[in-house]
Amino acid sequence: MDGLFDVPGAAAPRRGGGGSLQSTGHASEPLAVRMRPRTLDELVGQAQLREPGSPLRQLIDDQRSLSLLLWGPPGTGKTTIAAIVSHQTDRRFVEISAVSAGVKEVRAAIEAARAELVATGEETVLFVDEVHRFSKAQQDALLPGVENRWVTLVAATTENPFFSVISPLLSRSLLLRLEPLSDADVRAVIEQALVDERGLGGAVGLDEDAADHLVRLAGGDARRALTYLEAAAGAARSTGADAVSLAIAETAVDQAAVRYDRQGDQHYDVVSAFIKSVRGSDVDAALHYLARMIEAGEDPRFIARRLVIAASEDVGLADPSALQTAVAAAQAVQLIGMPEAGLNLAHATIALAVAPKSNAVTTALAAATADVRAGRLGSVPPHLRDGHYAGAKRLGHAAGAPEPYKYSHDEPFGIATQQYAPDPVADAVYYRPTTHGAEAGIRERWERVRAIIRGTDA
Repeated sequence: MDGLFDVPGAAAPRRGGGGSLQSTGHASEPLAVRMRPRTLDELVGQAQLREPGSPLRQLIDDQRSLSLLLWGPPGTGKTTIAAIVSHQTDRRFVEISAVSAGVKEVRAAIEAARAELVATGEETVLFVDEVHRFSKAQQDALLPGVENRWVTLVAATTENPFFSVISPLLSRSLLLRLEPLSDADVRAVIEQALVDERGLGGAVGLDEDAADHLVRLAGGDARRALTYLEAAAGAARSTGADAVSLAIAETAVDQAAVRYDRQGDQHYDVVSAFIKSVRGSDVDAALHYLARMIEAGEDPRFIARRLVIAASEDVGLADPSALQTAVAAAQAVQLIGMPEAGLNLAHATIALAVAPKSNAVTTALAAATADVRAGRLGSVPPHLRDGHYAGAKRLGHAAGAPEPYKYSHDEPFGIATQQYAPDPVADAVYYRPTTHGAEAGIRERWERVRAIIRGTDA
């Protein structure tokens, strides 16, 4: 569970069994901290990282020196893994927060680790939280320690490391991708917290529909689920209830329970209705279903992906800007996050719903795919083949073809009369533009162009 401890600069070094990320077990600590797994086997989800022989097993069980870059959404276990490394290894453990540490602190931590290694032979694990917040200079400062193995780096990020981490550091670390927790994983975390002595110790129960509500609102984030559970349990105790009901859970987290199962029929029914409302140009209905999904904790990236698909599937070239709008909304979701990104999703939803509609792109691809699957392939016409190698002309390719390739820019209107498609589909007509919106103009031009290309222009 990430970001629970942002220590200014470098934290004081700890030895195995007592790292700064471990819970003290004090009741005043947040439930999410108290329930932080102590061993790799207690970690919920991320089965691919816990397998025998995995990099994490080698780092923890075999005490190997491996620098790791942990990439995943919030609440999936990045900081928890660092805490486990702190607790289960015999190395010094030093934590640096990218929010507050500068180049000076990074270099000081690495120099101290090098000195310790030379003096005593003891290795150091350096944990860098939110490494994507480091500047290039700060990340560069990590390189000597990683390259010379003065430190074992464990860095955590929620951002795509191929964009946010410098290549030299990325190439010197093993990239471990943490997947969002499933609803079953989150439910397991909640159920364990209800009975564990470190958690609620059986002091309060949890009704099934209340559990469903908390899991749904958590959105795959274990820390968020435990935070909500702690608030709901506190509300139940204050009213004298021995179990958290749906009403108590709703009140505690200030969210109404939307009847929506992200893993079941409601998930598919609502998103289906959403897309069909966009396709049918009913803006109000589309916004209703969008709001239902947002309030139920649906992954906004899933909604954005559906809009990007609809932009080409249902709008197409009737409004060429629709795809740009949908893609921009999807990028905004990644950049901004919820709840503000809901506005971007609404923007795209309205734009696609009011846009003129065409499924010509969909039918064109389907028709072309059907011919390919039916075996109507044929050879590439000789004049279109690659001619940039010795012997191409002798083979009759490109310039050596019986009918040489015509360079379109040398032809009238920039369009050459010549065959582009293989013989079996030379006369195929896949794209059939509609007369809707901007596609009406495209249709008129495409019909003229196609006639010139195929030599049927009157």
